[in-house]
Amino acid sequence: MRQMTLFKDNECVHKAVVNVASVPKRSPFRYPGGKTWLVPHVRQWLLSFEKRPLNFIEPFAGGAIIGLTVAFERLAEHVVLVELDDDVASVWQAILGRNAKWLAETISKFEISGETVQHELSRSPRSARQRAFQTIIKNRVFHGGILAPGSGLIKHGENGKGIQSRWYPETLERRILNIHLIRDRLTFQHGDGMNIISQYKDDANAAFFIDPPYSAGGKRAGVRLYKHFTLNHADLLKRVAALSGNFLMTYDDSEEIRAMAGHHKLEIRRIPMKTTHHTVTYELLIGRNFDWLH
Repeated sequence: MRQMTLFKDNECVHKAVVNVASVPKRSPFRYPGGKTWLVPHVRQWLLSFEKRPLNFIEPFAGGAIIGLTVAFERLAEHVVLVELDDDVASVWQAILGRNAKWLAETISKFEISGETVQHELSRSPRSARQRAFQTIIKNRVFHGGILAPGSGLIKHGENGKGIQSRWYPETLERRILNIHLIRDRLTFQHGDGMNIISQYKDDANAAFFIDPPYSAGGKRAGVRLYKHFTLNHADLLKRVAALSGNFLMTYDDSEEIRAMAGHHKLEIRRIPMKTTHHTVTYELLIGRNFDWLH
C-alpha cells in the first residue's frame, strides 16, 4: 500500500477537463454535485481489473450516474444503489419497481406551466409513485436541481424559458424506461450508505464508488445542496480503509480530508472538472493506488 502524495496546485493528474457532452446521459435527475465528468475515469478504473466486480456499490447514490453507467455498460455483474433521501429514493423505487411506466407516461403528459407546477407541488402525495413524480418536477424546476429545503424555482433558465428550460419530457420518459429495462442488473436500497459499506466490507469481489456530501473542512456545499448532509467523515474514511474490495472516492479538496486520507495511508489525486458556471475547479480522488490512471 502506498503513502499518500500531496500535490501542489499545479500538480493535477490531467490538464484537460472531461467534456461532459461526450458522456451518455443515463439519469433522470439533474443532480447537484453529479459526477458525469468522472465517468471516463471510472470506466478506466474498472476496466483495469483482472475480472469484473461481482457487486458495484454506490452508497451515496443521488442521481446515480456512475452506478447507471456501470450497469448499462456491464462493467460489473450487479450494481447496488443506496440513498437516504426519501424523495430521491421514491424515484428509484418507482423506476426499478412496478411504477416505471406510470411515471414515464405521467411525465410525458404533464403540461408544464407555473400554474400546473404550483398545483401539483401544493398537493400532499397520496402514494409513493405520486411522490416520485413530484420529486422529478422539483428536480427539474428548482434552481440547480436542488431538492434541499429552501430551494426555489428557476427564474430565468435557458434563453429565458424559466421553469420550462429543464423540462424534457420525452428524454425523461426514455431514460426511465431504459433504466427499467435493465432493472435485473440493479438493486436499490433506501437507507444509510454507511451501513452498506460495513455490510460489504469483507467482500473482496466488491467495488465501491463513494461520493459523500461535501461538508468536511468547513465546506457549506453539502449543507446547501442536500437534505442529509451530516456525516462523520473520519468514520467514513476509517470504514473505507478497512474494505477488502477496491474503491474510489471523491471529495472536495480540503486539508482535513487530505489529513484523514494520509492517516489511513490512502493515495490521493487531484482531478479537474468544470462547474455549472464553466469555471475549472479540482476535486480529490482517493484510493489505494492509481496505477490505472494515465
